[in-house]
Amino acid sequence: MWLLDWITHGPLRRVDFFETANGNCRLMAHFCAKLSETAPLWGKLVSPWAEYVARTLWKTTSKPNRRRALATRLTQDHRRQAKGGSPPTAKLPSPPPSVCRLCGAIIKIGRTYCATCNLIVAREGMIEAAKLGRVKGHSPAARARQAEKQRKHAAAVKAWNPSDRPPWLTEEVFLQQIQPRLAGITVPLISSALGVSEPYASFIRAKRCRPHPRHWQTLAGLVGMTNESESTEH
Repeated sequence: MWLLDWITHGPLRRVDFFETANGNCRLMAHFCAKLSETAPLWGKLVSPWAEYVARTLWKTTSKPNRRRALATRLTQDHRRQAKGGSPPTAKLPSPPPSVCRLCGAIIKIGRTYCATCNLIVAREGMIEAAKLGRVKGHSPAARARQAEKQRKHAAAVKAWNPSDRPPWLTEEVFLQQIQPRLAGITVPLISSALGVSEPYASFIRAKRCRPHPRHWQTLAGLVGMTNESESTEH
């Protein structure tokens, strides 16, 4: 577990390995040195279990009269018990610090990249997502949906009669009293009420485009204006 944790969070670089002529991958000396530094610790941890297995096997064999107990050369338990000492304890080494997968800088446990590299990875992810979005947006199915939506909007514009708009709902009222108040309305609500896309609804909300007059009455209702008296008060 300690080794797997080190491999997961530690910096593994190309210089730590080399490939032999027959395709085997070997560890370089400096990497082996890091592992060998912990060998004495693993020896202390494994020794009691090695002697436990040896004692278990020892009990199943016939023993010379002069050998009553199995020697404890690894842990020195017999010698320690004779002197009244307690068995040794071994403490696991601290886990290696987490490092950034790109630059190798030390980061908090649980993170994958440092703040700088995280921006790079996030930007690359957004670029890749945009590429996929453009490809998907230009697929035959997507083009068909866009064409159908454009036909519906064109038919709605053709069927709209300017006389259906209330007399009080003039262009001046929309620009000065309704559109400024749309800043307090959420984009999804505008999109749902008008039956338009959220990007287009965001343009309307930010005053970056003027919606068709057939939408003005719906937008007036969203901001709480439904009649001439209310427009006059504002």
